Amino acid sequence: MSEKKSKGQELQKELAYKKQNYYEAAGKEERKAIFEYAEGYKAFLDAAKTEREACDYAVEAAKKCGFSEYRFGDPLKAGDKKYFVNRGKSVVVFRVGSKNLEEDGMRLIASHIDAPRIDIKQNPLYEDSGMAFLKTHYYGGIKKYQWTAIPLALHGVVVLKDGTKVTVRVGESPKDPVFYINDLLPHLGGEQMSGHANKLIDGEQLNVLVGGLPYDDKDVSEKIKLSVLSVLHKQYGICEEDFLSAELSAVPAYGARDVGFDRALIGAYGHDDRVCAYPALTALLWNETEHTVLAMLVDKEEIGSEGTTGIQCKVYEDLMEEISLAMGANFRKVRMASKCLSSDVTAAYDPNFANVYERNNSAILSCGTAMCKFTGARGKSGSNDANAEFVGEVRKMFKEGGVVWQTAELGKVDVGGGGTVAKFVAQLNIDTVDLGVPVISMHAPWEVVSKADVYSNYKAFLAFMK
Repeated sequence: MSEKKSKGQELQKELAYKKQNYYEAAGKEERKAIFEYAEGYKAFLDAAKTEREACDYAVEAAKKCGFSEYRFGDPLKAGDKKYFVNRGKSVVVFRVGSKNLEEDGMRLIASHIDAPRIDIKQNPLYEDSGMAFLKTHYYGGIKKYQWTAIPLALHGVVVLKDGTKVTVRVGESPKDPVFYINDLLPHLGGEQMSGHANKLIDGEQLNVLVGGLPYDDKDVSEKIKLSVLSVLHKQYGICEEDFLSAELSAVPAYGARDVGFDRALIGAYGHDDRVCAYPALTALLWNETEHTVLAMLVDKEEIGSEGTTGIQCKVYEDLMEEISLAMGANFRKVRMASKCLSSDVTAAYDPNFANVYERNNSAILSCGTAMCKFTGARGKSGSNDANAEFVGEVRKMFKEGGVVWQTAELGKVDVGGGGTVAKFVAQLNIDTVDLGVPVISMHAPWEVVSKADVYSNYKAFLAFMK
């Protein structure tokens, strides 16, 4: 028989705020749903290690759910299910709702599908001391030393001199070779280890090892380089000049795996930000809504959202305007009535590095998806900083949708910071707030998230759509 709660205990329950572990809050059926959903997410991660592959995955998934391709100028009506592909590297999947667009606006979920990686340079191949290497230029914010001495796969496309586009994906099958970035043995690493961590490996040392077998002809020079070129030509029709029009990336060769004896966590490459892109995509594909909803899976966030496939490109605004025009709505009114969840990951509190976090305002693993009212650095520089009214509106949605969630910021004030696509969407006069999954070891070749937080993110998007 439970003891009666004191007046103070009752008041504390009513007035105090405490984060809630989703696994503890979930019943047996919901916990089962969490684990089942995680299996689909892991399959997505293994299939989509680049933004091109994530875009392709989203398109195929959309087709299976009855969505069809949209082109500017196509007619639209309530109930239409469409996807719009931007240069094969970003995609917007959307449903046209029945509600008045000028009054209701659009519900936007903006996530990015690029991730930190090692890109291959345009004139990369060389031979030295019995080995052939590819020169690289890393993409996004990484700790360079983390990318040495691990198995790497090569993904991307090569456009040949005749215009043919060839897809490359080597290192994922157990039968494939893998690739490698050399590190220095500890026996000779005294000087290296005495330096700053950022200087353990220089950018120009991130050379990918791709061969070591000399071509069998005593009359040619650079035999190992020629051996690599001969393999590339035989398998893909590639000659060295074709690297000039190639987009190739080295990514970790291992797949997503459960972490821990209880399998509560997922370790994988690319959680940032595919852990938000997959729930955004599946929430929209699997569920009907009266609102007009767009899942915007974009590129280039890791380098400032630039270029023709980043969120700063006008094509996304143009698409929204096209939808408005097709539905006979004034686009300026639509923008003003629209709402956006800028869905990107945040840092999970790590007790092993507690000195860089302010615990009260850090995301705790398995306590649900995390809302960041502001991002930016130090004095909120570069942040959207959502207004209280919109945060309150989203809170109400989550309460009605039974979403377990939390608030967070990215580390202590003056320690660091980061940015998302939120500020670019907000510039369109659209209320926007950041919402995403907490990540351990963000931007490492292998990051860790909680399955509960992934599913919480999915439920949050459902509440937002409904």
